[in-house]
Amino acid sequence: MQWLAKLIYFKLLGWQVVGNTNISKSTVKKAVIIAAPHTSWHDFYIGVLLRAVLQVKTNFVGKKELFVFPFGWFFKVLGGSPINRGANENKVEAIAQLFKGKDEFRMALSPEGTRKKVATWRTGFYHIAKKAQVPIIMFTLDFENKQNKISEPFYPTDDIEADFKFMRQFYEGVKGKIPHYS
Repeated sequence: MQWLAKLIYFKLLGWQVVGNTNISKSTVKKAVIIAAPHTSWHDFYIGVLLRAVLQVKTNFVGKKELFVFPFGWFFKVLGGSPINRGANENKVEAIAQLFKGKDEFRMALSPEGTRKKVATWRTGFYHIAKKAQVPIIMFTLDFENKQNKISEPFYPTDDIEADFKFMRQFYEGVKGKIPHYS
């Protein structure tokens, strides 16, 4: 399967990966992976191809409604875990518990929380990483340069403003599939 992913990712689509390409060989078995800018549904298959190319197991959470017939099995095979977004459940706590219950869990998500342009990122991913005591790994969805840049693991501190400034700098100048949403 990796050879097919490499053929599609590198040769057919012309993408490249830079930065922390040893993510699959690292000792980091648990992390919050943030992908930005998230501007299109195309981001999903680029992410799926990237994880196959790097041979790194990643997971995601989605609303429980996605995990019903006929696509529920497909999302679970891809590493999805359903979450009840409608209940009065503390989502940060619920997702942090997913980390505690698994030996290996790298949760990928978008810090924007949507494909539209936003002025500020949501903070849930940050609080999940803090609560679960796992690092944040950043990666870009740079459609202008057809590049995924992957950061080294970053452990959040107790200064959310400084941490967000640091993380946002990683994404400066990166343009998503729909540039005006970047």
